[in-house]
Amino acid sequence: MTIDEQLTYLRKGMAEIIREEDLRERLIQSEKTGRKLRIKAGFDPTAPDLHLGHTVLLRKMKHFQDLGHTVIFLIGDMTGRIGDPTGRNATRPPLTTEAIEANAETYKQQVFKILDPEKTEVRFNSDWLAPLKWEDVIRLTSKYTVARLLERDDFAKRYAANAPISLHELMYPLAQGYDSVALKSDVEMGGTDQKFNLLVGRELQRDFGQQPQIVAMVPILEGLDGVNKMSKSLGNYIGITEPPEVMFRKVMQVSDDLMWRYYELLTDRSLAEIAQMKATMHPMEAKTMLGKIIVADFHSAEAADRAAEVFNAVVRRKEVPADLQSVPEPEGVRNDAGIRVDKLLAKIGLADSVSDAARKIKAGAVEINGEKVKELVLSNPPAEMVIQVGKNWRRVA
Repeated sequence: MTIDEQLTYLRKGMAEIIREEDLRERLIQSEKTGRKLRIKAGFDPTAPDLHLGHTVLLRKMKHFQDLGHTVIFLIGDMTGRIGDPTGRNATRPPLTTEAIEANAETYKQQVFKILDPEKTEVRFNSDWLAPLKWEDVIRLTSKYTVARLLERDDFAKRYAANAPISLHELMYPLAQGYDSVALKSDVEMGGTDQKFNLLVGRELQRDFGQQPQIVAMVPILEGLDGVNKMSKSLGNYIGITEPPEVMFRKVMQVSDDLMWRYYELLTDRSLAEIAQMKATMHPMEAKTMLGKIIVADFHSAEAADRAAEVFNAVVRRKEVPADLQSVPEPEGVRNDAGIRVDKLLAKIGLADSVSDAARKIKAGAVEINGEKVKELVLSNPPAEMVIQVGKNWRRVA
């Protein structure tokens, strides 16, 4: 690619680049010297699973990798102990060491569904933050004023409302900024809600005699409700480790308008391709394709096709109750051959007993994912089962 083509490729799905002319110059110098740019993005291990909101950033990191550069997946095990106050209106309790270590381990397993492990450095910021002495920390705090820190939107609002702001929260932007110094990053990536912290890193690098990093921000992905940021706590998320059928069903819940934003931020389709699809494709066809693309990214093309078939059988060809009760798979119903459907029905309340369940199966009154059950044992059961017995329904996952 030419430099202009590289910038176009990197610009797609970006909300803001500070400064784009600096990025152009770094790309030119990289091409001349052969030095790979160092692209940093930090993730505090605050929850064990990543969702599609996280992958907006991961996908852009992958695009830098596609151009031959080195990505640093930074796990903020030390900053996670502080607790990022971004977007918070109250002090957030720090995570325990045990929770951070457990979550960090799952992150390492999940990110390589997108990133190329051969072009990725996995680092922990405790490597350089933990050894800092009290003198080092005081020297770091001298680089920034309290007035500057209080310019941050969430701090300013809390200060105006007389809500408490703990000193450790004021340290968070400095700790994140020092990560950039320690890693000598050329580009730091993050969401638009991280803008203040990313700019702190740029300034600290300048103070330490380094070339200030380019700040590359991606948009915040709206969740399934189309309003709020995708979040596990709000329940409007699609987890990247969820079963294919669950992921596909959730994609099909997004609005037609939000679907095109998902195409832009969650796929490698170009803006021109997306515009052509928007002009020529029926929304349901486009949404089905989107669901398959997303499922295939994290599972396989075969799993995506099966998930679409399940959705068509269960949702589009039948009216599934809006208040469908979901239950976990009971213990004792699965063996090496598969799932004993009669035991399952009895345990989830769709039959009075195992023998009653067997009679209903024999009578053809039981359907799983839109297909009649003819045998007592369901071999190769899907990860999610929508079960109908007469007018009664359950979802088992």
